[in-house]
Amino acid sequence: MVASPPKARIQVVSDTYFGITVADPYRWMEDWGSEEARGWLDSQAAYARAVLDALPDRRALLTRITELNGALPVLSDFAVAGGRTFYLRRDPGGELARLVVRITPSASERVLVDPNAMTGDAHASIDWHVPSWDGKLVAYGLSYGGSENSTLLVLDVESGAHLGDAISQVRFGRLSWLEDNQSFVYHRYREPLAATPPAERRYDSRAHLHKLGTDSEQDLVIAARGLNPAVAMTPQDRPFLSLTPESRWMLLVISHSALARDRWTDCTLFAAPRAALADNPEACPWSRIAGVEDDVANFALDGDWLYLLGRRGAPHGQVIAIPMERLGGRAPVVVAESERVIEDIRIVGRHLLVRELDGGLGRLRRMRLPNGKPEDVPLPVTGTILEWASEPAGTEALLQITSWIEAPLVFRNDVTSGAVRDTGWAPPASPAFTELQVQEVEALARDGTRVPLSIIHRKGLKRDGGNATLLTGYGSYGFPYAASFNPALLAWAERGGVWAVAHVRGGGELGREWHNAGRKLNKENTINDFIACAEYLIETGFTSPARLAGEGGSAGGIPIGGALVRRPELWAAVVMMVSVTNALRIEFGENGPINVPEFGSVSTEEGFRSLQIVDSYTKLQDGVRYPAVLLTSGLNDPRVDVWQATKMAARLQAATTSGKPVLLRVEPQGGHGSGATKTQQDEELADEFAFLLSQMAP
Repeated sequence: MVASPPKARIQVVSDTYFGITVADPYRWMEDWGSEEARGWLDSQAAYARAVLDALPDRRALLTRITELNGALPVLSDFAVAGGRTFYLRRDPGGELARLVVRITPSASERVLVDPNAMTGDAHASIDWHVPSWDGKLVAYGLSYGGSENSTLLVLDVESGAHLGDAISQVRFGRLSWLEDNQSFVYHRYREPLAATPPAERRYDSRAHLHKLGTDSEQDLVIAARGLNPAVAMTPQDRPFLSLTPESRWMLLVISHSALARDRWTDCTLFAAPRAALADNPEACPWSRIAGVEDDVANFALDGDWLYLLGRRGAPHGQVIAIPMERLGGRAPVVVAESERVIEDIRIVGRHLLVRELDGGLGRLRRMRLPNGKPEDVPLPVTGTILEWASEPAGTEALLQITSWIEAPLVFRNDVTSGAVRDTGWAPPASPAFTELQVQEVEALARDGTRVPLSIIHRKGLKRDGGNATLLTGYGSYGFPYAASFNPALLAWAERGGVWAVAHVRGGGELGREWHNAGRKLNKENTINDFIACAEYLIETGFTSPARLAGEGGSAGGIPIGGALVRRPELWAAVVMMVSVTNALRIEFGENGPINVPEFGSVSTEEGFRSLQIVDSYTKLQDGVRYPAVLLTSGLNDPRVDVWQATKMAARLQAATTSGKPVLLRVEPQGGHGSGATKTQQDEELADEFAFLLSQMAP
C-alpha cells in the first residue's frame, strides 16, 4: 500500500492585472531551493516513484522499450568541414552520444569524445560541436546532468588531444571560426552575482573573439549592449556573429526572442566588412540589413551576395539576393513564395539549396547561382529532412531523411547532378515497423479551420472506440511537428495503442500565418485545435474518452494544459512533461524574459490577456473531477523552472475530486530532455505508458 502524497501548504498571493485579480496559492514554491519547497518536492518524487514502480505493465514495457530504443544507432548533429564529417552517434546499448568523425566518406568512424567514459556525480553530454573550416580542430560544448550549461572545449582531430582552452557559460553552439582556423567568435552569458534576480541572470550576454591558447577572460568583446551606437540592444537581447571563408563580409544577428535550433525568429540583422573585426568594436561600421518586421528566418553568404530567407509579405517564405557592396539597392527575389513552406537555405558548390515543407513533407530544390531556376531534387524517402549539412566550397550535401515509421537514413546529394544516394552509414528499421500505417487527416476546429492530424497505428485496427490512444502536440515558436521516427512507439502499438500528432496553430507546419494564428491573443486557437483533434479521434471511432490520453512537453504543455482545464471529461489521463503551466509567472524565471516576444508580458494589457489564455494553473477549479495526471520535471532544467510543475501538481491534488492520481515525477540528474541518458529516456517512457494504460478503462 502506497502512502498518500504530502499536502502542500496554501498561502495565497494575489496579483491584480488591469483590473483582474489572480490568486496564486503556491507562490512560495517558486523559491524551490528552500528547505520547505525542496522537502515537499522530494516527498512527491518518492510517492510518484513508488506508485509508478508498482504498475503492473511497467516492467514489461521497460524491457520492450529498452530493446526497441537499443536496436539501432542514433546519428545526429551533422557538420562537414575540410572534407571531414562530424556527428554525434549513440550506439545500440550505449547511454550517451559520442562525437565521431569520418575523415573521408568511405572511412570508418573514429571516436573523438566519449561522455560514456567520463565519471562524476552527474553524467556528461555533448550539447553541440562546430569544426574549424579545415576540419583539423573541433570546438564542442560539454555539460552535466542535462543542464545544457556548456563549457566550450577544443579538440585536435588528428591527435585526439584537447587544447588548453575551456570557456564556461557558452550555452549555444552558434560559433563561427575565422579563416585562420585558430580563432573564433562565440556568444557567452556573463556569470551572474548571487543576488541577481532569476529573470535577470541571463541579461547582457555578449559576443567575443577568442584566439586559441589565450585567456578567455581577456577575450575581446565584439558585440554587447551599449558597445556600438549603430547596434541597439535591450538587456535580454543576444548577439551572434556569423562568418564564412567564402565571403569578406560578416553578419551580426541580434536575437530578441527564444532560439530555434535551425532558424531565427524576431531578430535584427547587421553586416560589416570582415576586416573590421580586427578594429575597434565600438566603431565597427555595422549596417542594418533587416529588422523584426522583415521576419528573417535564415540566410547564406556567398561572396558579395547575401541570400536571405524572409517572410515579410510572404508567410511561406521567399529568398532574396542582397548585393553587399550596394546595400539599400535592388534586392531581387530569386526563390518566390509558393504553396510550400521554405524552412532553410544554404550555399553548396555554386548552388543555392532550398529545404521546404510541402503539406508536412520534406522537399528539396536546387538553383545554380547566380541566375539559375529552382528545380526539384527527387528524394528517396517520403518524409522529413531531419538534418542537412555541407561546406560552402564542397559539391555535396548530407541529408538525413526519416518518416513516422522509417528510421533515419543518411544520403549524399551531389548538387551538380542532383543525384541522391544512400551512404550506408545507418541501417533501416526492423520489418516490424511495416506492420504500422500512417493516416494523414484533418480535424475541423471550432472556427472552421482544418487542422492537420497524423495518426499512427497497427494495420487492421478496428474503429470500435476501444483503442488506447495518445494525442500529442506542440504549437509554439513556429516550430513544425514534422514526421520523425520513434522506435519505442512500437511498444505502444503492440498493445493496440494509437499515437496521434495534432499539428495545431502556433506551429510552423503551414508557414508563418499558421504560427501567428496561434500566437499571443490567438493562443486560444492552439488549445481549441488540440481539442478538435481529440474529438475527431472519438467521433471517427479510434477511441473514446475512457481510452484517450493527451500529452505535451515544454510549450506543448499549453495545448494539453488548456484542454485539461477546459474539457477535463475528455481525457482518461494527461501527461505534462517539463511543461509550461503557470504562464503568468514565466517571465519571472531565468529563461522567461527571452520568451516574452512569443507569449507576452504581464506588463502590458495585451500581454497579460495572452498569458491568461495559456495559464492552466490559475484556471484549475476546486471540486472538478480531473483525469489522472502525470507531471515530469528535471532539477537541472534550464528552460522551464521546476516550480511550474510543483505548483501545478499541488493545485491539482487539492482541486480534483475524481480520486484519480496526480503524480509528480522528478529526474534529479535531468534537465529539459536534452542530454538525457538512454536509460533515463527509456524509464520515463515506460513510466508514461504504464501510467496511461493503468488509467484507461478496458
